[in-house]
Amino acid sequence: MTRSEIARYMILRSIGNFLLLFAIYGVVATFGPTLSYEIQFQIAQARGIHYVVASAATVTADEKKPASNASNTSSPGFASLLSSQTQQVLVAPDTNFSVVIPKIGAASKVYPNVDVNNEQEFLSILQKGVAHAKGSVFPGIKGTTYLFAHSTDNWWDVGRYNAVFYLLKDLQPGDDVVVFFEGRRYNYVVQHTEISDPDDTSLLRNSHDTNQQLVLQTCWPPGTTWKRLFVIAVPKT
Repeated sequence: MTRSEIARYMILRSIGNFLLLFAIYGVVATFGPTLSYEIQFQIAQARGIHYVVASAATVTADEKKPASNASNTSSPGFASLLSSQTQQVLVAPDTNFSVVIPKIGAASKVYPNVDVNNEQEFLSILQKGVAHAKGSVFPGIKGTTYLFAHSTDNWWDVGRYNAVFYLLKDLQPGDDVVVFFEGRRYNYVVQHTEISDPDDTSLLRNSHDTNQQLVLQTCWPPGTTWKRLFVIAVPKT
């Protein structure tokens, strides 16, 4: 090979390696959080880990007793999943406004009155936690309490946003959802799930025309912004 051919080969190989590394980075950045949450969920299911819900202010001495083989956590990780404790107390991060979902080990602070039409506002909130849609009601009031998480402007930005709702897909009718608001606990039970287009705002538009219900929204499939997954829950009786 001549020098010019060697140089051309080295340049093409360098470009090829760069493109390959960039593609790998894109896949990891997009689907890494999803995979991490999925692995944790499957480990919890396999080990029979059970979460009970408490707020930071109301964890009683009985809930802390080792007799129940329980530990307290607001953010389950691999260490807690691999411990010998199969019952864990899932603690609400903030009793002023939080959502806790025991089946998937999710607990997050909720930020109230976030404008769904202001992309700059809601994207900054979704990097920190779950957003309560402005215009929807608060827990305990007739109508729809609308909470959403994991939304983005570009697919390559997905990994920047809070992944607490990635596992909503694993919720089924009868599963519990707990919301803490202004120091009070509101218990809901999943009624059904829906998948719809991203521009479907019917549940939010009609938020004052229903009985008390809770709507949890995330992107679908996980790691994309193609569709929206809605989990609809009603007060537990």
